[in-house]
Amino acid sequence: MIREAAVFLLADQAAMQVFGYVREEHWGIELPPVFDMPGADLPAPLRRVLAHLAYDEAWIPDMLAGRTMDEVGRDRFDDDLLGTDPHGNLRRIAARACDAAYQVTDVNAIVHCSFGDVPVGDYFWQLNVARSLTAHDVAAHLGLASPLSEELSRAMWEGTTPSVEMWRSFGIYREPVPVPEHAPWQERFLGLTGRQRIVAATRPRPEPSFPAGSSQVGVPAGHSDFQSCVNL
Repeated sequence: MIREAAVFLLADQAAMQVFGYVREEHWGIELPPVFDMPGADLPAPLRRVLAHLAYDEAWIPDMLAGRTMDEVGRDRFDDDLLGTDPHGNLRRIAARACDAAYQVTDVNAIVHCSFGDVPVGDYFWQLNVARSLTAHDVAAHLGLASPLSEELSRAMWEGTTPSVEMWRSFGIYREPVPVPEHAPWQERFLGLTGRQRIVAATRPRPEPSFPAGSSQVGVPAGHSDFQSCVNL
């Protein structure tokens, strides 16, 4: 497994952890824009955010297999993927995506995205940024602690700092927030993206909607060694 894929597993796990606490009564809560790029710069209800994540996750196995959207069928995942069991369906979709990510060993592989062909590493960084920032912003909006671990935060900081001006030019990262020189990695990464660390959760953490034991949904079954790839 390539390093970018290992970071994806951590980022996906963080996103699933947060969405596990989103209940039906939260569906209509409007999340402020995660990004400032055109088309993504409007508030969205949490159910739509969850549905978009499910859609994005559903495409990952085919994208990593080198298929084009036309080969798969551009409307294949246009239906309501959450259905009547939103958390269960998302968990199953994410498990397939993570298993596909674990299988990636060719750093030179090409992914055929809707906007053009990109190296698989670049594809993963797009996924990683989207999941990390969405997970943090949803947690902050609900008054929960950020799910970004120090391991994930360091990997995101190290992986996106060299191209930070590109992320800002796209409206994905905002103007940086100054942080102390020896700040924790989470604070450094969030500051890089224009965010501040959640000092303290303002609400007690509810029971997760995912079944017990599913907080490790980002770790493919039988593959407990993936974290060693993050620091390669």
